[in-house]
Amino acid sequence: MAKKAKYPHLLGSKWTSMLRTWGWRHFQVINRKNEDGFVFAELVASCDRNTRFWVNAKALKDRDQWRPGWKSLAEQAELAPDPDWGDVIEPSPLELSAPAIALHSATPNAHHANHPD
Repeated sequence: MAKKAKYPHLLGSKWTSMLRTWGWRHFQVINRKNEDGFVFAELVASCDRNTRFWVNAKALKDRDQWRPGWKSLAEQAELAPDPDWGDVIEPSPLELSAPAIALHSATPNAHHANHPD
């Protein structure tokens, strides 16, 4: 009997980060790889194709960090375990300023500085 594939529907799946990750919240899996018994997913930001990174696919099961699908800020606030928890509420104008976003951005392009996803 063939061994069951881990994460068979990973490729193409959409995810919402419960906290901004590299300045973004919405990501899609564009690649996967198996390495040393682990499955890794390459995620790309839905609004910035230049922002991409690899994550252990097992981390996507942590509902404090990731939720399947693309969730709105209101949906994320409902899902948050604590109403005062981090960045899941509507960001203030200060949080949307270019210097604050640039600290978290994986790319030098700050065109998204005023985009609250």
